[in-house]
Amino acid sequence: MQAEPRKSLVGEEYEVEIGPVAHGGHCIARTSEGQVLFVRHALPGERVVAQVTEGEEGARFLRADAVRVLDASKDRIDAPCPYAGPGRCGGCDWQHAKPGAQRRLKGEVVAEQLQRLAGLTPEEAGWDGTVMPAEGDKVPAGQVPAWRTRVQYAVTADGRAGLRRHRSHEVEPIDHCMIAADGVSELGIEKRDWTGMDSVEAIAATGSQDRQVVLTPKPGARLPLVELDRPVSVMRVDERSGQLHRVHGRPFVRERADGRTHRVAGGGFWQVHPKAADTLVTAVMQGLLPRKGDMALDLYCGVGLFAGALADRVGEAGAVLGIESGKRAVEDARHNLADFPRVRIEQGKVESVLPRTGIDEVDLVVLDPPRAGAGRKTVQHLSSLGARRIAYVACDPAALARDLAYFRDGGYRVRTLRVFDLFPMTHHVECVAILEPATKGL
Repeated sequence: MQAEPRKSLVGEEYEVEIGPVAHGGHCIARTSEGQVLFVRHALPGERVVAQVTEGEEGARFLRADAVRVLDASKDRIDAPCPYAGPGRCGGCDWQHAKPGAQRRLKGEVVAEQLQRLAGLTPEEAGWDGTVMPAEGDKVPAGQVPAWRTRVQYAVTADGRAGLRRHRSHEVEPIDHCMIAADGVSELGIEKRDWTGMDSVEAIAATGSQDRQVVLTPKPGARLPLVELDRPVSVMRVDERSGQLHRVHGRPFVRERADGRTHRVAGGGFWQVHPKAADTLVTAVMQGLLPRKGDMALDLYCGVGLFAGALADRVGEAGAVLGIESGKRAVEDARHNLADFPRVRIEQGKVESVLPRTGIDEVDLVVLDPPRAGAGRKTVQHLSSLGARRIAYVACDPAALARDLAYFRDGGYRVRTLRVFDLFPMTHHVECVAILEPATKGL
């Protein structure tokens, strides 16, 4: 006999006390019946009316929005962005929190993930608990830093540019994104009719005047004539193959970091905060302290940001091997690092390529894996190479904590951890962990 479907609780309201912050841009609360709520648009210590947005009777947890604040936190402010709030744009999680409170909440999330998944206190991770703002992002409450140099706009059925609502395919039409960098805003994407497009990505390079628009048309749609407020190159995503094709202008943008220019092909990965690349290179190099003649690995190397920094510091007597799965990124990395004869870039997944290299010993390792992390198998392999130091760059504290536990099993300990708020108004952070053999100094 088929079980009756559970009753949906979407739209139900509960008056609740808001508990601690959780990973993902929400806080934890419980109904009077003890059911867990993940509540957005709330802050710890508040009393709110939470309206369920996802979930059903008997579910392990429900998702909800704080639709009325009964007792407000001292850290609460009116959201500066007119598109923020319950049921609106899902891009920013903490518009309603003071800047200092945002960083404190992010720090609490990192500390909780380290403790729960790696069994590490902040002290054991060599971290003072501080989440550092990017240079230039110290703004008063109520103001928003314009930092995002790459913005992916969705398009409504009638051709308006907008941003996705939280956990939804619905589009929130906007006139202006407050966190978009000036170089993105000046393109005027929100002013145009994009009928027939599924999405429009706007890119404003850091350190050059390059601007690019990447168009993803709906099946059968014709490309619009792109006439924006300033010169821009245009790329098109093929609806069948997903491949990028140049429409006009350069098929890449030029980004500057660590004193070098990096070519990044249309839509390719580059840090979205204008200060992020330099901030992360500095943190990694200060942690690794490369020496002339070192042999180094740069895993998930992208277009060669860290590989170039390593190559510059290990000198002609040293060598760097980069591994990257993306074909275009590998082409860009080889171009960007062509003046370093002792740098080699291999294409493929790290877990497949690294064992085939035959490398059984290295001095230094940098890994900057995707959000899911490196995983047990790759960490075990790296732990066997005897590196003097390993720099782990992470955009997800949960994945970082899991991998740090694997490194501990492989004989490595965390020497230092630095946490950077490179994504203001959102729940995201960037971490740089420096590891060394656990026996060092014993």
